[in-house]
Formats: sequence, structure tokens, C-alpha cells
Amino acid sequence: MSIVLIFNNKDPKPWAESLTKQLPETAIHVYPNVGDPDLIRFAICWKPTNYVLNEFPNLKVIQSAGAGVDHISRTQTIRPNQVLTRIVDDNLTHDMWEFLLAAVLSNIKKLPFYARQQNDKNWSPTPYQTFKNTTVSILGLGQIGAFVAAQFAALGFVVKGWSQSEKHIENVQSFAGENGFNAAINDADFLMNLLPLTPETENILNKNTLKQAKMGSFLINVGRGEHLVEADLIALLDDNHLSGALLDVFRTEPLPTEHPFWAHPKIQLTPHIASITNFESATEQIAQNYRNFKSHIALQNIVSLEKGY
Repeated sequence: MSIVLIFNNKDPKPWAESLTKQLPETAIHVYPNVGDPDLIRFAICWKPTNYVLNEFPNLKVIQSAGAGVDHISRTQTIRPNQVLTRIVDDNLTHDMWEFLLAAVLSNIKKLPFYARQQNDKNWSPTPYQTFKNTTVSILGLGQIGAFVAAQFAALGFVVKGWSQSEKHIENVQSFAGENGFNAAINDADFLMNLLPLTPETENILNKNTLKQAKMGSFLINVGRGEHLVEADLIALLDDNHLSGALLDVFRTEPLPTEHPFWAHPKIQLTPHIASITNFESATEQIAQNYRNFKSHIALQNIVSLEKGY
């Protein structure tokens, strides 16, 4: 019985080295050098090539190397006798919170605006916002979204959130379901997307939904690129319904050099770095899950294939 790492756009070497230290009696393979595929029972994946897991007839556990699983569930055939798991890490949660806080503070204090003015040698002060008069609306109140919502509320922001089911978070207005969506975003100064990618949430950031946010709202997408209808965003920015957008995730990564997002004056881009998996803490979880699997103990952080998270 052995483990295979199947990584695209991520270096597998430190992961393999860390797992080898923690599981010294287990064969750790890096795809495509897998030895006998019949011996693979446990696969660790990041953006695997379509249907590559079909090469392993005895595979039982599919472990995401990150918090998201859509890069696996949307590209692989997951059999009924297989289990899909993901990383749940406080480091990821805190990193996301720090990124989103930095994004909001930068924009309420107009720092990108003044950076552009500096290039033009233009001295033109403009009004700014404060915490207490800024409304933050968060789409997705899972583990990370709930933490982010609570932290913004603790700082004095007005905080609203939307999810499939109503959540109870101190000083956060929670809305749920289709009927609650508009109420959650209609007065948002900042609209943050932290939803998982499922068939129900794909393309959820479109012209019709974003029009429900008030004039001048600022969009932050740290969910998935497939949540956003790109042409709709550009149209809403160009007609000034949205004041700007910060995008950390994209349909194609790296973002193609010819993509219009690069040159749009109201779009800020970061290269999918809002919250990066720490391989040391992640491999500790993975090694424990492998030990649980060998000992027939329940695995940690199993994903519901029905829900997609």
C-alpha cells in the first residue's frame, strides 16, 4: 500500500519529503513515477489532470492538498467506495482574514487612489470611510467565512453574511437561501465572496446578482474564478455600478497576459495568494489521515460529494 502525490502548479518535492519523514515505512510516489498503480490506495492532489485518478484501480482516499476540492470533484470520477477529504487549517483561516482586512483598510483609506495620483503628481485629498460606517457583506459563512465575519464585527464594521443555512455569529446579520441573498448584499460597501464552488454557486457573481448591491459597492473575490461572470463584472465597473474589484482567483491561472483584467483601471489583481496552504501543517493532517485509514479509523475533514464541501 502506497501514496501518490499528483500536483500541477505546485511543487510536490517539499510535500513528499515531509511525508517521508512522518511515514518512513510508506512508499511515497510523485506522479507520473508511481511504480505499480495497483498498490496506490491514497492520493494527494492539487489540480490533477482530468480523470488521472482512473489510473489507480484500488484507490480509496483522495486527499485535497488545500481547503478547496472543486479542482478534484470537477475533474475526476469519484467512485462510491472512495472518500474525498480536504485540509482544514487555522493558518489558512487567519491568513484569509489578514488578506481581507488589508484589502478593506487599503480601500476605505483610498490608498490605491492615492497611488494613482502619485504617478500623476496630483495632490487631491478625498473623503474616506471609517469602520463604523462601512458595511461588509460576506458570501459564504463556512469555517473561514464565519471567522472573517466575526473578526470584522469585533472591529466595529457593520457585517452581514449569506449562506445556504442561517448561521448564528455574534454581531453579524445572517441571511440564508435564495430569498435572503438580496437582503445580504443590498447595502454592502464591500461584497466578499468566500463560497465553495458547486453547481449552485457557479456564476453566482453575475450582472443580475451584483446589480442588487448598492451603487458604488466594491467586490472582493477570494472564492473561485468560476464564481464570477467576467464580462458582467467589466460592464458593471464601466457603468460605475461597482466602484472597483479585487480579484485573487481566476477561471484560468495564471491569468493570460492578454486578459482585459490586467489593464482595467478599477481592478486590483493578486495571484491566488490570499491564503496559501502551509505544507508542514498540511502534511501533518495528511499523515494522520493516512494512519487513520490504515487503522480503519474515521478520516478527518471528509467532504460531502452531494454538497461539494
